Formats: sequence, C-alpha cells, structure tokens
Amino acid sequence: MNLSKIDLLNKRFSRSPLGYAPREVDQFLVEVAEALGEAADRHRELGRKAKRLEARLQEYRQRDETLRDTLMSTQKMVDELKVAAGREAEIVLQEANSKARSIVQRGHERLAQLHDEIEALKRQRNQFRIQVKGLVQAHLELLEGRDPEQDRLEDLESRVSFLKKAE
Repeated sequence: MNLSKIDLLNKRFSRSPLGYAPREVDQFLVEVAEALGEAADRHRELGRKAKRLEARLQEYRQRDETLRDTLMSTQKMVDELKVAAGREAEIVLQEANSKARSIVQRGHERLAQLHDEIEALKRQRNQFRIQVKGLVQAHLELLEGRDPEQDRLEDLESRVSFLKKAE
C-alpha cells in the first residue's frame, strides 16, 4: 500500500468509548511502518545508486580531465614540432641555396676558364698556320727557284757526260 502525506493527514480513526479503536490504529501503524520501511529501503538503494553514479561521474570527470590534459600536451608538442620543423626546413633551404650558389659560381668560373683556354688554342692554331704557311712558302721558293750551286753541279754533270760520250 502506498501512503502519501495527504493520506496520513486525512486519516481519521473511529472513536470508541476508550478512545480510538486499537485494531484500526495498529493496522494503520503496520501499513505506515511498511510504507516507511519500503521508503527507507528505496531511499537507501537510491543513496547507494547515487553514490555509485557519483563515483562513476567522478571517474568520468577525471578521465575527461586526463584526456583534456593529454590533448593540450599533444597540441603543444605538435605546435613545437611544427615550429622546429619550420626552422629545420628554413636551415635546409638556406644550405641548399648556398650550395646552389656555390655550384653556379664554380660553373661560371669553369666556363671562364674554358673560354680562356679556347682563346689560347685559337692563338696557337693561328701561330701554327702562320708557321706552316711560311715553311710551305720557303719550300716552294726552294723548289721554284734556281740554286746557283745546283746549276753549277748540273753544268759539271753535263760536261762529264759529254766527255764520256766523246771518248
């Protein structure tokens, strides 16, 4: 039986010459005691359930706080890694640019050196041409020109051969 506050306030016992009817009062007290016992049991059970739920809630709050702390730490580490990676990338880029400038500079120097060597070879070729041309002209002059010594030798040879024929 469920008793409410209104039921208790409105409950009226019949009167007997000695007062209230003891049986009705005892019956009502039993009902009230049962109702109060059930209510106390429900109250205790709800209290235990509330404690369990509070404990779980506290555990979830701790987990939430731990997750939040972990997330904040992770975010901080990610930000630090991004900054470090950016710095490292900048350093690598600067080194690469420096090496590229050095390679280009060496290439320009080598190109200038090759141009100088080519010019020197051209000068040598021209000098060689001039020397060969002079040598060829000197030989041509020798071949075309009459050497007086050679003419005298040829004259002597022709006399010797005439004398041999005359003998």
